[in-house]
Amino acid sequence: MKLTRIAKGSLVDNALESLRNAIESGQWQVGDRLPVEAELSDALGVSRNTVREAVRVLVHVGMLETRQGDGTYVRATRDAGAALRRIERAQLQDQLEVRQMLEAEAAGLAACRRSSEELQAMSDALDRRAQAGDDLPARIRHDNAFHHAVVQASHNSALTELYGYFAHTITRTIERTELDTSLPEPSQEAHELLLAAIRRQDANRASQLAKALLQPCLDVLRAQNQRQGRQ
Repeated sequence: MKLTRIAKGSLVDNALESLRNAIESGQWQVGDRLPVEAELSDALGVSRNTVREAVRVLVHVGMLETRQGDGTYVRATRDAGAALRRIERAQLQDQLEVRQMLEAEAAGLAACRRSSEELQAMSDALDRRAQAGDDLPARIRHDNAFHHAVVQASHNSALTELYGYFAHTITRTIERTELDTSLPEPSQEAHELLLAAIRRQDANRASQLAKALLQPCLDVLRAQNQRQGRQ
């Protein structure tokens, strides 16, 4: 068993990182049982209490599963929280591409499944977005509310949960596209057209329009990245 011995510092945090890295690197596969606490303690050079606390954190984030009287098993090879933190550090182009995929799928589903109350929530958010005018924080807030309302109307709990986890990064992409004058800003009219397609229950058109909202920004970013790559 190859584990990185723990140096001075936060012992639990370091033990946690060592165990996470071992799982992510494939030392243990999904379904494998981890060595007992005593073995992990010796391999890491920390107390069994420290190992127990680190394992408890990994159980909480869904990477490990403790089975009473049987042991601790690998449940997933990725820490969702760590993955989301990496997403937040990704380039704007990568973030926008993910956002585009999520929102296009959500819009198509929302067109088929939305309720009258959900349509009203989308409409109210867009009205407030338009009324915000030059008040950038307010416009960003209402823009964000509109997109969350569309995702909520998809009635897909997994998509809604994923979008919720991604919410902070999505807000940052909205801020970047609003603040960076070199990036085309999705217009109020484009948002209204999307809402109209959802209202008509035209799933294909709604998905196309949701994708088109971010396409001009992506085109500019890709061109910028290509130029930088040639320098």
